[in-house]
Amino acid sequence: MFCQRLRLWLQPGTWVCVMSQKSAHKLASIQKASVLPQKKLQALLYPFSGLEAYLDRSVDRTPFQLFQPSLENMVKAEKLFYTSPSHKIDYHTSATRTDHAPMLKQPEVCFIGRSNVGKSSLIKALFSLTPEVEVRVSKTPGHTKKMNFFTVGKAFTIVDMPGYGHRAPKDFVDMVEPYLCTRKNLVRTFLLVDGSVGLQKADLIALEMCEEISRPYVVVVTKIDKCGHGTLLTNLLNLQEVMKTQTTTCFPQPLLVSSLQFLGIYLLRCFIAHVTGSIQLSDTSQR
Repeated sequence: MFCQRLRLWLQPGTWVCVMSQKSAHKLASIQKASVLPQKKLQALLYPFSGLEAYLDRSVDRTPFQLFQPSLENMVKAEKLFYTSPSHKIDYHTSATRTDHAPMLKQPEVCFIGRSNVGKSSLIKALFSLTPEVEVRVSKTPGHTKKMNFFTVGKAFTIVDMPGYGHRAPKDFVDMVEPYLCTRKNLVRTFLLVDGSVGLQKADLIALEMCEEISRPYVVVVTKIDKCGHGTLLTNLLNLQEVMKTQTTTCFPQPLLVSSLQFLGIYLLRCFIAHVTGSIQLSDTSQR
């Protein structure tokens, strides 16, 4: 039933997007993913569904299922990540200080996290439908030294922030904190946490910083493919307890992603489109 609904929605003629001349990832679009078996497709769209079977029945699943948009909404959001002559997606500029940041009017979201958490890889996955967009990804932690701005037409801007922790820029705090505090069009900060290792001391400091700033933020759990289900669930439940007891401005649902296997990428695109006001969702939860 699930796959039938998806394929019906993706029938030829229901939507038209301009494809890039470069080759996109085989799972870049929901349309490409729709050929997968139902169980695998369900996990790609809603990653938490792949973990539920390993979770004790006594555990409350509600906090992990608050944002569960429909297939139709995710397809609608995906259209924003295709470039076209009237909707250009591209790297815009970089800045090392807030007062050097571009004066852009559209809503903005930014990604912060430890220097090896996979920020640039995640942004590259989000832009995989437009592979000519240059998102530099390095095997060396701490590659991102500036705030890198990517414009998605006139809809919104995505900002790749320098990583904290190992090999962070010396002026990291002076660069990032003023931006988070004063950027008027910043509508959401995404704080990335490595799901394979769980919360680290530097992550807890970042959580405290986000709480002190008192602006809405979301925790994104990366690299969920890099460890077994037991390790991931342990780290996820520990994170959930910290979010429940130590945060007030954090969205209560952590978003789970794998940039390599594309788990959760479609859901994250939809969340970004939603919080920037780029689309109107018919329903944010199927439960």
